[in-house]
Amino acid sequence: IYEGMVREIQWQVGLGRTAWIECPKAAIPAPGRYVMAWSPEDADAPLATPLFAARIEAGGFQAAAPIPDAWEPGARLELRGPLGKGFTPLANLRRLALASLDENLAHLLPLMQHALEQEAAVALFTDQALTNLPSAVEANPLEVLQEALTWADYLAVDLPPQAIPELSRLLEVKRVGGALPCPAQALVHQIMPCGALAGCGACAVETRLGWKLACNDGPVFDLIDLLPKG
Repeated sequence: IYEGMVREIQWQVGLGRTAWIECPKAAIPAPGRYVMAWSPEDADAPLATPLFAARIEAGGFQAAAPIPDAWEPGARLELRGPLGKGFTPLANLRRLALASLDENLAHLLPLMQHALEQEAAVALFTDQALTNLPSAVEANPLEVLQEALTWADYLAVDLPPQAIPELSRLLEVKRVGGALPCPAQALVHQIMPCGALAGCGACAVETRLGWKLACNDGPVFDLIDLLPKG
């Protein structure tokens, strides 16, 4: 368990209500991974909240929405993790494709941040409103997402489980064999009440290999394991 603190609360168009968390480096979740966080001062929150990073800095990270309404600057936190499996882009990445079928882009922003620092080309596919997007990022509608499979060195997708059929349609995938044109992974949003402690099954995701727990086996899965099998 690590100690942390809410340094700042922000509200941004497209990102919602986020929190900057001060914490040890070891507690900062890598892209796609999460930490379970709770405030000893919040007696009305019986369960911890999974936090994903929207941005990462040396002394902490910006926690993506949703965060508890009771959290305010100065609130003390206890953090367990990082937990789960995150994104694993190629080490020599030159062309990164990002696709969001969720309400905001927050969970993909650390990958974008890293790729731009490495001077890689970044293409974003989303139908959400975009604000403050770096000029180096090429924005595209989701209807042309299929083009990412042949352009990118790596594709990262962010979506809720109910959007998996829509993702198959956008990629023009009906049945898939053993490989996709490029490495691809997807962060699947599920409620994770136990945070990999109890195996409660509330976060189960159906994959080619059977039902898997997002809190432990994910929340990032190889994209091919979520698509219809040939």
